[in-house]
This record gives sequence, C-alpha cells and structure tokens, in this order.
Amino acid sequence: MCWSWPLVSALVLCSLLSVGTVRTAPCHTCRRLTDSFIKGLERTANKNFGGGNTAWEEEKLAKYARSETRLLEIVEAACDKSDFDCNRLLEQIEDQVETWWFHRQQEAPDLFQWLCIEELRLCCPPGHYGPECTGPGGVCGGLGRCEGEGTRLGDGDCVCDPGYSGVLCQDCADGYYREKSSNHTQPPCSACHHSCKKCTGPQDNKCLDCKPGWMLHSNKCVDVDECGTELAHCPSNTYCFNTDGSYECRGCDQACVGCMGSGPARCKKCARGFRLTGAKCLDIDECSERAITCPGLNEACINEEGSFRCECSKILGLSPGPEKGLFDDMTDDEVLVLQQMFFGVVICALATLAAKGDMVFTAIFIGGVAAMAGYWLSEKGDRVLDGFLKGR
Repeated sequence: MCWSWPLVSALVLCSLLSVGTVRTAPCHTCRRLTDSFIKGLERTANKNFGGGNTAWEEEKLAKYARSETRLLEIVEAACDKSDFDCNRLLEQIEDQVETWWFHRQQEAPDLFQWLCIEELRLCCPPGHYGPECTGPGGVCGGLGRCEGEGTRLGDGDCVCDPGYSGVLCQDCADGYYREKSSNHTQPPCSACHHSCKKCTGPQDNKCLDCKPGWMLHSNKCVDVDECGTELAHCPSNTYCFNTDGSYECRGCDQACVGCMGSGPARCKKCARGFRLTGAKCLDIDECSERAITCPGLNEACINEEGSFRCECSKILGLSPGPEKGLFDDMTDDEVLVLQQMFFGVVICALATLAAKGDMVFTAIFIGGVAAMAGYWLSEKGDRVLDGFLKGR
C-alpha cells in the first residue's frame, strides 16, 4: 500500500515497484538517503507527540519513538526537493523502509547495511566491488583503491594513488623514485626534480630520463628552446616565447604585421597607421602630415594610435550655426543697388543686340559692365563673390 507521505506524493505518484527495478539506482544515492534518514532520527530523538496529554497519547497511540508520526517526519525531510534521484528512490522503496522501521530496526540497526547492501543490493561492503560484491579488497597494497569498490559496479582494477603505478600499485609512477632500503622493506615513492621523468633522487642532477621539452645532459635535464628550432608552431601575427619544458605563442604589438618578439621594435612589417622610425614602428600623426585631413570646414582632426578621427570643433563652447546665404550680410540699400545694376546690364545687353553693333549702345553696355565689376571688386563684392563661389 502506498504511504500518504506529503513530500513524496507531491513529487511523484506512488507505484508498486519491485526491488529489482531499483537495482539500477546508484549506490551513492542510497547512501545519501540513509545518511539523511539517520540524521532525521537524531533530530527527532527527544521529541514527542506534542499534544496536551503526552502520557495518554503514548499509552493509547504507541510510543512516539516507534510511531508512524515520527517516521513521516523523518521521511519528509530525507531528500532535498531538488534531488530527483533521492526522491525517486525513496518512492520506490517505501515498503522496505516501512519494514525496517516497524520490524527490523532492533536486529539490523545499520540502515545502510540492511537496506542498500543486503535488501536493495545497490552497494557492496568496503573492499568489495562488482555485481556479486567480489572481494575482499586490499589487493592494491594500500596504495590505491579497487575500481568500483563499495558499489555493484567496476571491475576491481587498481586506481593508484598519486606517485604509484602498476597492476597492484607497487611501482613508482613517472616523476617519482624510491630510496633503496637495507631492511627489505619498501619505502614510499618520492617526487623527482620537476624536469625528470625517471630519477634516483630529488636533485636536478639525479635524472635518468627527462620529461617532454627537456633534454638529458650530464644527468641533468636541460630545457629545449623550441623557439630556436622547428618544433614551435605559432599562428600569424604571434611570436614564440620559450618556457620551462614548453613554449607559448604570444600576440604581436599592434604596430606590427608579423613580429619576432614583443614591442614595436621587433616588427617584421609596420601595420597601417604606423611607420618605421629608426628601429621601431611608430604611430603616424595624420593630423599634422596632411594638408586637409578632415573634409568639413568646422571639423578638427584628433590623432589616435594608428589612425585619427574628425570631430566638430567648438568655439567658446558653442557649436557652429547654419551657414549663411548669399545676401544674409547685405543691407537693404545694397541689395537694391545690386538689383538696379543687374537690371541695367540686362537693358544694355538688349539694347546692344537691338542696335546690331551700334557704338552708342555698345558703350552703354560696356559702362554697365564696368560699374558692375567695380562693385564686385569692392570689399562687399569680394565677400559676396566668395559666397557665390561656395554655393551659398
């Protein structure tokens, strides 16, 4: 029968699943669940029903310590709401938990042993592994652990501690050595110098073989400078930087297109906006070298590293206003005179054409043009002409 546990029923529906169904649940989930259950036992050890007449309640309703009320309180807090695996397992094994609580608790006080190892067969005793809990362990000589130890998984192969290797973890791993012993005991493995792959002692002159990136010379491992050989492979616009036992590819300076080292003095070629000055690629000041850098009349050139930008100039904190038209600065009288002169020129031209070359009208025409030219050559005329040429 499904329990009416509030937390469990809120997460998943109760189902009558066999013990065989939950065998695939991992051992650590079962251990996490039983550890939390034991903590719940400790948390509720000194509680009671909490009613008005505790003595009567315990006499009529059974002791709180073995009551279903206490069991439900423990179960509700056994799994975090976000722990799906724990909640799913708890729902599947409700019958087993209930059996242990009411019938097996006295004879099997270790809930993990009874539930996870014996009843559900999800875990193995310490030192055992695999589907049949093969063991005992200890074959790794205390220098490692068996693969899958304590679970129904794994094949029992040794997973050695750092510094040890071999099927039974009896050998020293690369980069470690073992001192010779005179009393037939096996001392622990100790670390070699960081450049040694095999050694007879911790000093740098005790090397027998070197790690990659090092070369053996007189029992010492000397760093190989990959940057001076063909061993280094760096992408374009980077350069090789040698390190102990290896190398790094670092970016060139922004002034360079390809380089042989750091800084603007190691460029193979200068980048756009830079020029070779002496031995360095230095920034070009476009603002001082170009006659017209910015096209706008009110734009100011601002030099930048490798480039420049144009900004609107400001005079006394004011932005330039709209450009003035051709006749904006002329007085009304000046405009009237200009209109009359223009009208006179037109009349003279027409009269000259009508006279078909008559000298009188030709003289008048020339006089009008001269008067017109005199005005345009004046101070006012210069300004008007300048505006006219600029399209204003």
